[in-house]
Amino acid sequence: MHVDGVALPPGPRGPALLTMIRSGLRPDAYVEACARRYGDTYTFRLPAHPPIVNFGHPDAIRDILTGDPETLRAGESNFELQPILGDHSLLLLDGARHLRERRLMLPPFHGERMQAYGRLMRDLTDRVIDEWPVGRPFPIHTAMQRLTLDVILRAVFGLDEGATLDRLRTALLRLVRFATGPVGLLLFIPGLNANLGPLSPAGHFVRLKEAVDRLLYAEIAARRADGDPARNDILSLLLEARYEDGSAMPDEALRDEMMTLLLAGHETTATSLAWTFHYLLGREDVLAELAAERRQVAGDGPIEPEHLGRLEYLDAVIKETQRLCPVVPFIGRLLKAPARIGGYDLPAGVIASPAIWLVHRRPDVWPDPLRFTPTRFLGLRPSPYAFLPFGGGVRRCIGAAFATYEMKVVLSRILARTELRAAPGARVRLVRRAVMFAPSNGVPVVLDRRAA
Repeated sequence: MHVDGVALPPGPRGPALLTMIRSGLRPDAYVEACARRYGDTYTFRLPAHPPIVNFGHPDAIRDILTGDPETLRAGESNFELQPILGDHSLLLLDGARHLRERRLMLPPFHGERMQAYGRLMRDLTDRVIDEWPVGRPFPIHTAMQRLTLDVILRAVFGLDEGATLDRLRTALLRLVRFATGPVGLLLFIPGLNANLGPLSPAGHFVRLKEAVDRLLYAEIAARRADGDPARNDILSLLLEARYEDGSAMPDEALRDEMMTLLLAGHETTATSLAWTFHYLLGREDVLAELAAERRQVAGDGPIEPEHLGRLEYLDAVIKETQRLCPVVPFIGRLLKAPARIGGYDLPAGVIASPAIWLVHRRPDVWPDPLRFTPTRFLGLRPSPYAFLPFGGGVRRCIGAAFATYEMKVVLSRILARTELRAAPGARVRLVRRAVMFAPSNGVPVVLDRRAA
C-alpha cells in the first residue's frame, strides 16, 4: 500500500468496505488477528477515509504523543465526530484554537471543584440503587448510562429535577442510542452519511440532533439571563469565563462543548463502569479486598468524598478494567507533513494511531495480560505510553479526573449497599458502539440484597 509513492506498513488487503464490516462484527478479534499477522504496526483502510497506521509499541506511541502538534493534528483526525459535536468542539480543534479553548475549559475540572460534586454523585447513585428489582435480571450498563447522564446534567448543566431535565435527558438518550447503534455507524463514514431525506439514517439523525440543540440553546439563553453568581455548575462557570482578549465564549461554542461533555463524559464513563462490573462479579477475592479496604478507610460509615483518595485498591480495580477494556481503543493524529514514527517514514495525509487496545495487552509490558489482576497497579506509576485510557500528551482528556472520581463514588456506593451477581447464563462479548468498545447485552446482573 502506497501514499504519494511512499510504501506504508503492510496490513489487511481487500476492499475497505469489507475491512470495515469485519472489524465491526468482531472488533477485538479482528484487531488481535491483525497484530498476530502484521506485528506492532499495520495499515488499516476504511471507506472514504485516510489510511490509518496503527502502532502498538510504547516507543512509537511516544513518538506520536510527543511529536509536533502542528504536524500531528488530533482535531483533524476526529473529523467523523463533527456532525454530532460541531465545529467548535475541543475534540475537533487544533493549534492555537485548541489551546485557547482548552485553557478556558480546564478550570471547572479542578480537583477542588470536582469534590463539590461528590455528594451529588452519591445521592444519584442511591436513587438508582433503590430502583433496581430484587431477584430479577436487569442490564447494569443501561442503569449506568442513566446514572452518568444524570450526573452530567446536574453537574455540567446544573439542572434540578423537573421538566427541563426530563426533556433533555429523553432527547439525549434518543440521540445517543441512534448514533451508537448499528445504523448510526454510517454517520461516521464520509460518503455514506449523506442526508437523503427524513427516512434516511442521516435525516433521522439530523432531526434528533435538532431536538437536542433546541433544548441546549434554550438552556444557555436562560442561564445567561439568570446570571446567578452563586451557581457552580460547569455551564455557569463557562458562561463567566473569558478568553485572553476578554471576550466570552459564544453560544455556538458553548453548545459544542456542552455536547462534547455530555456525550464523552456520559457514555464512556457508563461503559467503563459496566466493564468493571463484568470483571468484578464472580471474583470473590477482589470483592472481599474491596470490602476490607472500605472498612479500613471509613469504618462502618459511608464512603465520603474525602475518603476516595485513600481507596487505592479500588483505584487499581478501575485501572485494571481500563487496561483490559479501554472504552476508546484507538486515537489518531492526521499527519500534515511527513514524519518518522516508530521507525517508519510516513507521508502527509495518513493517520498515525496509538493502538491503545494493543499496547494495554502487551505481555512484555503487562505479564499475563489477559488476566484481571488489579494488584499489578498497586504502587505502580505506569508509563503514559503503555497505559493511556484517556489518551495522552497535550490532548489527554480534560475530564479524566472527573470520570475517575465519579467511578470511585459510584462503585464504592454500589458495592457497599448491594450484593450483585452475574445473571445466570448471561454471556457478554465485546461489541462496537460508534468509536467505543462496549460489552454486549447490557451486562445482565441480579440484585440479591440491598442495604439501606
